[in-house]
Amino acid sequence: MASIPASLPPAPQLTFLGATGTVTGSRYLLSTGAGDVLVDCGLFQGLKQLRLRNWDRPPFEPARVAAVVLSHAHIDHSGYLPLLVKNGFRGRVYCTPATRDLCRILLPDAAHLQEEEAGYAGRHGYSRHRTALPLFTQADALQALKHLTIVPCGEPVMLAQGVSFTLLPAGHILGAAIVAFDIRGTRVVFSGDLGRPCDPVMRSPASVDTADYVVVESTYGNRRHPPDDAEQVLAAHLNRGLHRGGVVVIPAFAVGRAQLLLHYLARLKQRRAIPDVPVFLNSPMAINATRIYHEYHAEHRLSPEDSNAACSVATMVNSAEDSQALNARGGPMIIISASGMATGGRVLHHLKAFAPDPRNMVLFPGYQAMGTRGAAMIGGSDAIKIHGVYVPVRAEIVSMDSLSAHADYNEILAWLGAIKQAPRNTFITHGEPAAADELRRRITETLHWPCVIPEYRDSVVLAGST
Repeated sequence: MASIPASLPPAPQLTFLGATGTVTGSRYLLSTGAGDVLVDCGLFQGLKQLRLRNWDRPPFEPARVAAVVLSHAHIDHSGYLPLLVKNGFRGRVYCTPATRDLCRILLPDAAHLQEEEAGYAGRHGYSRHRTALPLFTQADALQALKHLTIVPCGEPVMLAQGVSFTLLPAGHILGAAIVAFDIRGTRVVFSGDLGRPCDPVMRSPASVDTADYVVVESTYGNRRHPPDDAEQVLAAHLNRGLHRGGVVVIPAFAVGRAQLLLHYLARLKQRRAIPDVPVFLNSPMAINATRIYHEYHAEHRLSPEDSNAACSVATMVNSAEDSQALNARGGPMIIISASGMATGGRVLHHLKAFAPDPRNMVLFPGYQAMGTRGAAMIGGSDAIKIHGVYVPVRAEIVSMDSLSAHADYNEILAWLGAIKQAPRNTFITHGEPAAADELRRRITETLHWPCVIPEYRDSVVLAGST
């Protein structure tokens, strides 16, 4: 009779520490039996009760986490890294080369915004605390960057005996990855933020053919992207705002949406489909990210000529003085500025200057999470609070879902459908409740797979492979 080992490694366990009931704060703790691993390490954004979680002591011991694997560089997936390191994490943070390069821009910038907002609150007295403090500092961000370790897509990385992961292209932004773990014969796949197969900039997401468990995002789980030509729709909106002499303010994510917009604007100007008005990219982070896109031609669809055109279509605004000068300048003009959900950054000063004038337009090119100023403006709010003061909103507000970098429910279903055998379970995350539930229904009815929508801090034991 064969001998039975005295002890077997415990079954892996997955704990959902973010991106549950929301599109922010992506964090998944994977206990492998040979060390704990965080998949993503993001900040919560939007609703106040979510943002307050950023200040809480994490519900795990950072020093016990052996490694972090990042799907991509966006702050809702990477922005908690400075706090993780500050609270004792000493391991490696694995990511693609492009994600590493983008994090070198995004994390210090996020810290700068934290410091700037705390300083502004202190000077103008709208903080509830005697001394307004940033969530983390630029020094914290620089310390976190020391932990980044690059991993090319497609190359398995062994973390421990029987525990490895592989990154695969996700098509969302530059460097974005699907994360596939193999834990002693059990395969756990995290979609990360899944891009679109027809995105004009990014290449299609990689297919996955086997998975025992899938963690899939649901940002657009209850929506289909309109079939309209996004470039033509954008031109129609811009022409409407510019022909009345207005300023078009576009709050855009500095990585991904800003580069797509520059590409479209270059094409529209070349075709004379929009007036030849000044275009300003007012985000040092977006400016630096655009240069990185220019360096990674193999990872996106733009030719060197297209990249050059996108980089030259706008005046790059770096200094705070030049940024302030834009607010005194009249229209028509186009200003692209971060952040994409109007949660912070220079775009807030442009909204204060231009949102009260009905000749102007605020165009949102991406998803707006609950509790953000972007969601409030799209929802019809007649005033938004900026720096402790309510600013009237009389400008035309436009939302363009067709510019999103997230797969819609049909595109998600097609990606899942490439998996040859039904997983043991599918966990639907990174979506607001209605979106997550609609995707659950469609997966259940179309693929006939078991599905779960986890709650914050839920834990599940991952049984062996099928």
